[in-house]
Amino acid sequence: MIAALGLRVNEAGGKIICEKMESKSAGYLERMGLFKIVGLKSDIAVVEHDPTGRFIPLTQIRNSSELSVFLSEIVPLLHVEPQHAESIKYIISELVWNVLEHSGSRDGAIVCAQYFKKSNAVKLGIVDTGVGIRRTISRSHPVTDDYDAIGLALTPGITGTTQREGGSEMNAGAGLFFIKSIAYVNRDFFVIYSGKSMYKLLKRIVNKPIALFADPNLDRHKSKTDLPEWKGTVVGIDISLDSTQMLASLLDLIRSVYFKAVRERRRERYKKPKFT
Repeated sequence: MIAALGLRVNEAGGKIICEKMESKSAGYLERMGLFKIVGLKSDIAVVEHDPTGRFIPLTQIRNSSELSVFLSEIVPLLHVEPQHAESIKYIISELVWNVLEHSGSRDGAIVCAQYFKKSNAVKLGIVDTGVGIRRTISRSHPVTDDYDAIGLALTPGITGTTQREGGSEMNAGAGLFFIKSIAYVNRDFFVIYSGKSMYKLLKRIVNKPIALFADPNLDRHKSKTDLPEWKGTVVGIDISLDSTQMLASLLDLIRSVYFKAVRERRRERYKKPKFT
């Protein structure tokens, strides 16, 4: 988020000043590329570490070519098994395409990832400073506030590109629902923040039967609606490599819930009386 704000400041002709940092995190920020991406020269002395198998520095993705390069690099850098790599690449691809197609951000998506050995999990962060979810969704659906817009964005078959249930051929309104569902099934962290609101998925209870809901408010979650306004969208997700199920079978389960939800909403819409 700091990197994204820094890029906006530079574009606006502002000046970024970095005071002497005494924090132990200074070296980490240097290695993750924060100063580099915002155009700052730092005098922080750090011991260079080979990032292979540990982290992906802050990366700016502005088009499909840069996304393809990033996806080709992330697997060897994080040293994950092929079945886990499939899930990670799918999630990153969906989230970045959301930014490129809908956000209107001149800076594209800012992405970073890190592997944590103790928890055996990959943590991903994807940020943009575009128009935000509320403005995107409101192009085709009535929304009352930022939180309402986030809820619609997480609902299967809802997209800002059309009022049609199930979306269009090019955009089915499935990406965020699929990603949230993957996190839910695997008991992974998932948070989305846009405007003044945030939706945070809570881990499902262990050994409780898996139940996917089309309505994100039926999931165990926390929400806030009075946060400082973020002009754009932030998504954070953890992928636990101990519990990640095979993506193909998991997507089949999620698709069945998706199509059922779309059919039910279409049925309800056709039941409504029409006056001429």
